[in-house]
Amino acid sequence: MFNSNQGPGISPVAALRSIFTHRSLIIEMVRREVIGRYRGSVMGLLWSFFTPVLMLFVYTFVFSVVFRARWAGGSGSKTEFAIVLFVGMMIFGLFSECLNRAPSLVLSNANYVKKVIFPLEILPVVSLGAALFHFCISMLVWLIFYLFLFGIPSVQMIWMPVAIAPLLLMCLGFSWLLASLGVYLRDVGQVIAVVTTALMFMSPVFFPVVAMPEDFRPYLYYSPITYFIEQARGLLVWHQGMQWMSWMKMSALSVLIAAAGFAFFQKTRKGFADVI
Repeated sequence: MFNSNQGPGISPVAALRSIFTHRSLIIEMVRREVIGRYRGSVMGLLWSFFTPVLMLFVYTFVFSVVFRARWAGGSGSKTEFAIVLFVGMMIFGLFSECLNRAPSLVLSNANYVKKVIFPLEILPVVSLGAALFHFCISMLVWLIFYLFLFGIPSVQMIWMPVAIAPLLLMCLGFSWLLASLGVYLRDVGQVIAVVTTALMFMSPVFFPVVAMPEDFRPYLYYSPITYFIEQARGLLVWHQGMQWMSWMKMSALSVLIAAAGFAFFQKTRKGFADVI
């Protein structure tokens, strides 16, 4: 056992050890997080299915009917546009849910801060687990629509867990960082809400990379989710394989972000009880 204000250490090995040791607690808290979000509503967990379906129809109508947007290299049909658009929405949704919730993770669980044996470092892992659940539901929605409209998807789809693995690490690293900053700087939550909204339009969620003027195209790759959106669309829609060189670069970057975020969280957690 360890003091919740000290934690298991700052090394990546300590993070892995803590996650493995508390895996049962993490699974239970993810379950409570997901169920609690829909508790009291008439349809309950069904909202996790209908919400992405509704957003898919709304965004498709706005961009393909109102703005007459078309996907470069595609057939130009509205159904294809919807399928391609939804892939970008899934990746962005996973990333933005983690970031938007991160600044309030410790603040909203203040009762855990003063508990001697509670591992505070798992709170971002629980948040990521809940976001991953919603991502999987969105993937199910996408798969149902694809099967209905186009038939069997490409076999390259099996690489999706590998493709988003670095994204999960990146989300975890940013969540540790923002969860700690949110305790000391209460404005962080407001700033992140603005940043994620801007990121939605500065990443190729609603448009392909080639639609951006060539002079500005390199700036798209400053977005942390551009690679993942393009890779996911390649696997799910365009029948392309993994971009292994890019994947390895993003994996290395994600490991650094996760390690740095965890170290920062562990270094600053000693003051949580005093501030809260």
